[in-house]
Amino acid sequence: MTKPLGVILAGGLATRMGGGDKGLLQVGGQSLMAHVIDRLAPQVAELALNANGDAARFDDLGLPVVADSIEGFAGPLAGVLAGLDWAATQGADAIVTAAADTPFFPTDLVARLLAASEGQAQPLVLATTPRTGEELKSGGRSKVNRHPTFGLWPVALRDDLRAALKDGLRKVVLWTDQHGGREALFEATPFDPFFNVNTPEDLKRAEEFLR
Repeated sequence: MTKPLGVILAGGLATRMGGGDKGLLQVGGQSLMAHVIDRLAPQVAELALNANGDAARFDDLGLPVVADSIEGFAGPLAGVLAGLDWAATQGADAIVTAAADTPFFPTDLVARLLAASEGQAQPLVLATTPRTGEELKSGGRSKVNRHPTFGLWPVALRDDLRAALKDGLRKVVLWTDQHGGREALFEATPFDPFFNVNTPEDLKRAEEFLR
């Protein structure tokens, strides 16, 4: 497979942060989204941002902004679909997504997702990390956390995804499981690299992790 395109998912409502764009919050002197761009851009052929509302607020990032085509807040799968539609106009086969509020994800994310997809007719892989401690006790039979905003997605399935969203599907793993989605396991030490900023307390933790 050729190098996939990258799509940063920033279409969330950020209700636990009081609304607004979480990705524009500052950590270590730059925005969360700038950290994400720095990590993802070297791993992909081109990069776009999925966000809704006035795209002009992201002008300084220098990225194309693609909005959800599904009306209402349909969750991360709507952002994935927007990214797949954009990738189709670029002639690409696949995209890799990353969340705009997750500044420490692995620098080998794309390579590991691609490796896990080998042999798949349609490359579809989600990032995972091991469950540990109390989390493992409360997690049922699953021994991993799946990170549905970090995945490899095939452009060929975009119309299937569009139909599923219009039928009301919102849970990412229900759709990926239907299509034989795989998992790529990443280590979670010294902390989970897919740690994301949801609350003001998380923002303080991100500053600590950066130090």
